Amino acid sequence: MAWVPAESAVEELMPRLLPVEPCDLTDSFDPNVPPRTPQEYLRRVQIEAAQCPDVVVVQIDPKKLKRKQSVNISLSGCQPAPEGYSPTLQWQQQQVAQFSTVRQSVNRHRSHWKSQQLDSNVTMPKSEDEEGWKKFCLGERLYAEGAVAPAASESPGIDYVQATVTSVLEYLSNWFGERDFTPELGRWLYALLACLEKPLLPEAHSLIRQLARRCSEVRLLVDSKDDERVPALNLLICLVSRYFDQRDLADEPS
Repeated sequence: MAWVPAESAVEELMPRLLPVEPCDLTDSFDPNVPPRTPQEYLRRVQIEAAQCPDVVVVQIDPKKLKRKQSVNISLSGCQPAPEGYSPTLQWQQQQVAQFSTVRQSVNRHRSHWKSQQLDSNVTMPKSEDEEGWKKFCLGERLYAEGAVAPAASESPGIDYVQATVTSVLEYLSNWFGERDFTPELGRWLYALLACLEKPLLPEAHSLIRQLARRCSEVRLLVDSKDDERVPALNLLICLVSRYFDQRDLADEPS
């Protein structure tokens, strides 16, 4: 006899998405054999749907819930700048305007840079190689010892990492989350922000907010407002909050 499943009461209440004509399935129809015609395929879908229970109950282990029910997600803003550390509104507006000019230059020259070959002595890490990117951006000495290496005068080759901007930004943010701010790190973070495309992807949105919060935390630990790290940290907070429209993270003008 033919394979005919019981009709579900739900089908009477909900309209069918696709009209399916009645098909004549012979006694030789085997649901375990791949369908040979569109009618057989649609009929197989009907059969499988009819066999699904109306109500499904999931067995939950209460012990697992007790161990993993708490998840801490930080939604806070930046730490307020200490007295005298916050930049003026004019300074912030100037930095945003200059950053916008840099991004326009990057966009104008992007196609040219993509056509250029890397120097023979430059080996790019793979996109998923987090440790390789840390070494590439920060240098072997800074990576290995956590010490500040001599500052280089060259700007990083920002567009060389365009295909993996978000990944490298995540890698360096992870590094920064456990260590102090350095000039090498600051140059790469600025360059990566200059390459981020708007509108931001959700992952990039989360990363830059995390970066701004970390900058504000490190700024609290700086003993003097004349420390060279202060304007660099202020700059990153400014760009995230005012250029990328994360206004709740912005510094109050001094």
